[in-house]
Amino acid sequence: MRITDHVSIDEALLEERHARASGPGGQHVNKAETAVQLRFNMAASDMSDDIKSRLSRLAGSRLTKEGWIVLLADRERSRERNREAVRKRLRQLIERALTPPKPRKKARPSLASIKRQKEAKARRSTIKAARKPPKMDD
Repeated sequence: MRITDHVSIDEALLEERHARASGPGGQHVNKAETAVQLRFNMAASDMSDDIKSRLSRLAGSRLTKEGWIVLLADRERSRERNREAVRKRLRQLIERALTPPKPRKKARPSLASIKRQKEAKARRSTIKAARKPPKMDD
């Protein structure tokens, strides 16, 4: 299965299972196994460790303890369209994992915002100081 120009997945790492689907189909839904469950053995793939860690974070609860990513498609009435949909979702998931996250740049407040903050604190300080009872000189 081709993901990008440089990345592809061996079909041996993919496993498909079929089941009866809920949803549209009328009486046909009770006898046809149109739902497709796609299992991808991420642990056995030759992806780098950083891609695997990003992929496992993106997969979330769809990742099993053994390292399989399990995706299910049952919205369409035909098995073939469900098969295409679940493969497309796996492709999109892996594509998202391929792009490393942007490094976070520390934000620094502007000088104008610091000045406004200090002026606001000074104003608030004078307001609170004015609430206190006057001091008695002895």
